[in-house]
Amino acid sequence: MAIVQNRKAFHDYFIEERFEAGLVLEGWEVKAIRAGRAQIGDAYVIAKDNALWLIGAHVSPLTTASTHVNPDPTRSRKLLLHGDQIRRLLGQVKQRGYALIALDLHYTKGRIKADIGLARGKLKHDKREAERDREWQREKQRTLRSR
Repeated sequence: MAIVQNRKAFHDYFIEERFEAGLVLEGWEVKAIRAGRAQIGDAYVIAKDNALWLIGAHVSPLTTASTHVNPDPTRSRKLLLHGDQIRRLLGQVKQRGYALIALDLHYTKGRIKADIGLARGKLKHDKREAERDREWQREKQRTLRSR
């Protein structure tokens, strides 16, 4: 069940592979995400010290959350993956020029997980072609329904 999705990622990138990663979150962040107060439209993943970090995700703090904590809505959050997965992703990002993009946040067995995608950027003509294909599919459906 998706909590938040990054629809812009599918418009701007070709998603080659998807990975499910755990997130290191604080208590107030879990409460806010469960309340639906997260945005990952501008989120991306970087590698630092052989670990993956989610940058640019915004989690708005709840007013009812703890009063003694100073929440930082856009702090960097560590992603939890197996070491061999991290090494493989880092190799592909460095050698082939891929990017790591946050696709969605969802629940798995009661835990909040992030789907990250190994993505290749779309050029302007690729975006136009995808739009033409979508319009053609819609038009096909309309004509089939009208018969």
